[in-house]
Amino acid sequence: MSSEAFTRLTAPSDYAQLLEKYDTWLFDCDGVLWTGDRLIDGAKEVLGILRKHKKSVIFVTNNATKSRKNYKKKFDSLGIEAYVDEVFGSAYASAVYLSSVMKLPKDKKVYVIGQKGLEEELDEEGIAHIGGTDPADQVIGPFSLHDFEPDRSVGAVLCGLDTGINYRKLSKAFWYLTQNPDCQDCPFIVTNEDSTYPSEGGLLPGAGAISAPLRFAVGRDPIAVGKPAKTMLDCIKAKHDFDPKRTLMVGDRLNTDILFGQAGGLSTLLVLTGITRDGDITGPNASSIVPDYVTSSLGDLRVLGNP
Repeated sequence: MSSEAFTRLTAPSDYAQLLEKYDTWLFDCDGVLWTGDRLIDGAKEVLGILRKHKKSVIFVTNNATKSRKNYKKKFDSLGIEAYVDEVFGSAYASAVYLSSVMKLPKDKKVYVIGQKGLEEELDEEGIAHIGGTDPADQVIGPFSLHDFEPDRSVGAVLCGLDTGINYRKLSKAFWYLTQNPDCQDCPFIVTNEDSTYPSEGGLLPGAGAISAPLRFAVGRDPIAVGKPAKTMLDCIKAKHDFDPKRTLMVGDRLNTDILFGQAGGLSTLLVLTGITRDGDITGPNASSIVPDYVTSSLGDLRVLGNP
């Protein structure tokens, strides 16, 4: 046991105890399994070891740019065994929230700030939508309400990561949230509130940075669906039966992955291959969010495959 508030895993016996203690393993993807399009060294082998020991493996990601089917393609391209029903992204959870929790009426639409993967998940749930990848919304330049013909059937605004964000999209979303006479108090939903996300070349602004201008302009907080919100865990529980006491959440972010696990009564393992650095969990400026376990990389668990 480490003298620190968490257990720092170093010895093969440390990892063996995890294998014995937990039956269900939840994994964040970006920063844990891969960075950009680069596989984290050893990640593939570790997942194989867990499956060999009959562990349940579930992938929980806040990335809303890809649908579950597209995520499956990414796993395939990296040579990682994965199945669509094991993937839970914030795009999918947002679509489920709109259809099953909010129960958006069938005659209503969602105005989307986001990319194709988000639209695909809305389509799967039978939710009509506008905006998103519509070419009319990709125009860069001035925006005037005099030229805007709003769709009065919009009943919610959903915002995810959008690498083509522009003033036109923000302006339309703002109008639907504040000025649509046919939707008073229009629901404002975000796939997640990550401030950044790890790319192969370094950190880039995340979905939370995309929705921040709207949040400031509208003057109210959105409903967040992705980690650390409980909505994501409810979505997983609806599809998989697991014992929280024998479940481990593996992630690279304290304020999303680790907080998500703690809020759901799960044990947590922090890896240092993504957002969080060692200095964030040690010393005078250490975060108040403390994981149960810490290891430098998921690849460290490869020792479990040694005879």
